[in-house]
Amino acid sequence: MPKDSLELLCRNAVDVISKEELGARLLQAEKEKRPLRIKAGFDPSAPDIHLGHTVLLRKLREFQDLGHKVILIIGDSTAKIGDPTGQSKTRPVLTAEQVEANSRTYQEQAFKVLDKDPAKVEVVYNSQWLDTPEMLKTFLSIAGCVTVDQLLTREDFDKRRKAHKPIALQEMFYPIMQGYDSVAVKADVELGGTDQLFNLLMGREIQSLYKTKPQVVMTMPLLVGLDGTQKMSKSLGNTIAVNDSSKDVFGKAMSIPDELMTMYFNLLTKENGDEIQKQVVSGKLHPRDAKVKLAALLTESLHGKQAAEKEAAEFEKVFSNKENPTDAETAYVPVSIDGATLLKEVKAAPSSSEAYRLIQQGAVTLDDVKLTDPKTLIRVKEGSLLKVGKKFFRKLLVKK
Repeated sequence: MPKDSLELLCRNAVDVISKEELGARLLQAEKEKRPLRIKAGFDPSAPDIHLGHTVLLRKLREFQDLGHKVILIIGDSTAKIGDPTGQSKTRPVLTAEQVEANSRTYQEQAFKVLDKDPAKVEVVYNSQWLDTPEMLKTFLSIAGCVTVDQLLTREDFDKRRKAHKPIALQEMFYPIMQGYDSVAVKADVELGGTDQLFNLLMGREIQSLYKTKPQVVMTMPLLVGLDGTQKMSKSLGNTIAVNDSSKDVFGKAMSIPDELMTMYFNLLTKENGDEIQKQVVSGKLHPRDAKVKLAALLTESLHGKQAAEKEAAEFEKVFSNKENPTDAETAYVPVSIDGATLLKEVKAAPSSSEAYRLIQQGAVTLDDVKLTDPKTLIRVKEGSLLKVGKKFFRKLLVKK
């Protein structure tokens, strides 16, 4: 096994427990001419995935490209409990219908990154072994070897206990259930975010109980969201979704804070973000050009090269050459409407006060004519172009 293959697989990882074990596993797999089984579990607790999830998916794809097999576990059983990782309170229990619907969309989106070749991926549901009559006996046997003190060392459990917040007993079962998944699928390696380290290590322990070689554990960084402060999360509204349009992917990427570009290049592309940052600092590369490159790469990864080139050209046209966009999003509005209400109607302003401010500051034009009075009634022409600030455009269509 070439040494650079090991270095590639460990690139950007935070924890590898252990790198020596991974190297040995890779050598053994090469000698035996068999692929390693690389486990990753996703609880379908929400219908959409975002670029934060693809950090892990991209690492799985690297294993696939080196000939190994990804075991993608859809946690339809564990999702009904809810992973307590990072939670300050017990999650609401999902219905079987919600889990099933989310599972379908998760797979569709995951395969925008993963190789669909059956020789390189296997999709399994953990209800296949967790929702069986035999599992109760198995679970009690495992639970007899795991102590309450051991589970309470989890950071989130410890914080809640000290804050006198309740911890549901079912939440304490979660790490054991996830750990048993590793036994069920015979995992050689398990990947997860840094917040999953406890659960991944539990898999090693439970495999040891079953006298099987413990899996190698690899954790990847949590991607910081567009707000530049918190991890990417749909509930925080700071995401780029895998199912976003090419226009939205490119536009949102251009709003990424400059200080996050290195992280995004490293975790979401094959480019060396540290080298790109050096070029920016030295003045060899303008920060805006670096961000355009990043936006194009992210768009290409989800929508293809042609879409990325189209959005880059559109960006250049609108924001560099100050021209109007070729295909602005449309919005239906009444034929007669005042300026402030118009901005709220098309969601360019969240409130009347913000709409007034934008118009009074001269940030709003309709067909290149500046609006000056928020109260003045406007007669909307079919196909008129509304521009708010530098980035918001809407082609107006009249409600019938």
